[in-house]
Amino acid sequence: MTETITEKPGISAAIIVQDGKVLMVRRAVKEGKLSWQFPAGAIEPGEGAEDAAVRETLEETGLTVKAVRLLGERIHPNTGRLMSYTAATVIEGEARVADAEELDAVAWVAHSEITDYVPYPLYDKVQAYLDEVLPH
Repeated sequence: MTETITEKPGISAAIIVQDGKVLMVRRAVKEGKLSWQFPAGAIEPGEGAEDAAVRETLEETGLTVKAVRLLGERIHPNTGRLMSYTAATVIEGEARVADAEELDAVAWVAHSEITDYVPYPLYDKVQAYLDEVLPH
């Protein structure tokens, strides 16, 4: 008997900064302890992490963004999934709940408010990027 192991696809998150704030979304269904997080979703076969971050942002928030650079990758400590984090800038649109099955809210969050939304430390490479680009 052969056993087939299906690996879950990696997740790509977009770190979008505009007007001194970072975009966060609240999932309609919590993933573990996660509630507020960055726009994110599964990387599709043949898709790069940066492309997935751009696509997921559009699908979830209606916002058209452009990938700037990949900030880093890690195994998420709460979910065990491979996570990729991409810095992105807004090209056009207003952030909104575009996929009501996935999200129930969006928020532009100031540096000083991040811990109100995410009560545990962010991935160090994401935190360093936000420390660099957000006023605090």
